[in-house]
Amino acid sequence: MPPHPARAAYFLDFDGCLVAIAPRPDAVVIPRGLVQMLDRLYHRAGGALALVSGRAIADLQGFLPGLNVPMVGCHGAEHARGRGRVTRLRVDRDILAQAIAALHAAAGPVPGFLVEVKPVSVGLHYRANPALEPEAEAIMGRIAKAAPGFHLHQSKQMIELRPDGADKGQAVAKLLSEASFQGRCPVVMGDDLTDEPAFAQANRRGGVSVKIGQGATAARHRLRDPQQVRHWLNIWGAS
Repeated sequence: MPPHPARAAYFLDFDGCLVAIAPRPDAVVIPRGLVQMLDRLYHRAGGALALVSGRAIADLQGFLPGLNVPMVGCHGAEHARGRGRVTRLRVDRDILAQAIAALHAAAGPVPGFLVEVKPVSVGLHYRANPALEPEAEAIMGRIAKAAPGFHLHQSKQMIELRPDGADKGQAVAKLLSEASFQGRCPVVMGDDLTDEPAFAQANRRGGVSVKIGQGATAARHRLRDPQQVRHWLNIWGAS
């Protein structure tokens, strides 16, 4: 079991962890009481709770109105203290714009593809037709070759072109150096390949790493689904 909230620092993914993955990024369903539960645990932990997501922070804030906790977006490329100003990793905007235009041209007309544009990255979803994975890999591979300063990362039925230096593990390490997180035991929860660097950070520091769902992982613990995650977060917030 994780340590008491007074000694823990919580780092929580959003999609596939707090909420179920939806067919489209904009179709996610927010469970009733989620904001209140997170707010309660945030205060129980003395402010040592952050969302660490591949989503843009603007999306997280839109889905979770009223939640005033630290947020990391775009896999570590965005940071915000609660509802405050969002700081972003500096990227070459011209290269990103060219990549976005090329991806729309190549994938936009193909049924089953969905292009997701974020503040500092762009992704290609093929959840609607998993058989498109080889074509998605080929398209994104061509685009990445013309995008210095960016690299590809595979997620669940999505391939994303994201800036070098964006990493959830580095984001967790940075937060752990801040006053409200310092000296606490990290508790990292996530469901995807992008969470593995954060799991590694928790493991190196003697913390708790929790993989949600199936799949190979460096995490040392596992929960079945977001419903089970919320069950435990609710218990910890009340402890």
